[in-house]
Amino acid sequence: MEHLEAYRAAGGGKHRANKLTGRSANNRRLLMAAAVLFAASFAATDGKAQSGPFAPLAGSWQGGGTVTLDDGSTERIRCRAKYAPIGPTMEMSLTCASDAYKFNLGASVRAEGSNTISGSWTETSRNISGALQGRGGGGNYDLAVSTAGFNANLALRTSGNKQTVSLKADSQFRGANISLSK
Repeated sequence: MEHLEAYRAAGGGKHRANKLTGRSANNRRLLMAAAVLFAASFAATDGKAQSGPFAPLAGSWQGGGTVTLDDGSTERIRCRAKYAPIGPTMEMSLTCASDAYKFNLGASVRAEGSNTISGSWTETSRNISGALQGRGGGGNYDLAVSTAGFNANLALRTSGNKQTVSLKADSQFRGANISLSK
């Protein structure tokens, strides 16, 4: 304790570390403010930069719903979706899980003409992939999804920050009804 008093006395009663700590805290606040402004401007321009037929989908969505299996049983699922549109193309991912069931759906799609959609999809947890095609625009799409031994119809409806996804299939996975929000 005596050495601390001697140190302060030598510095004219001021503890040098306090000055540095004060400067360091101000620098951290400025750095944090700059980071927040940068993040806010990025978020603002991200939404404004989106244009094209998939623009209403841009961003991250989450919610839940049910999955129906071939025996007619249903399970509640939680889901996350992410849509990354760039002009007439879009990358998307949808991950849903319950206590006993999980699927990871990814797709790469392209709008052609006024409302024709085509692309490819993968379901990584089952290692399957295939093609998709359909029609739509403005956040509402009706698509046929297929691969060897699997066919499904997918309807996606978007209104503001709410979205529904309905999938009906002809395999052991009969379908899913999902409600998402931003």
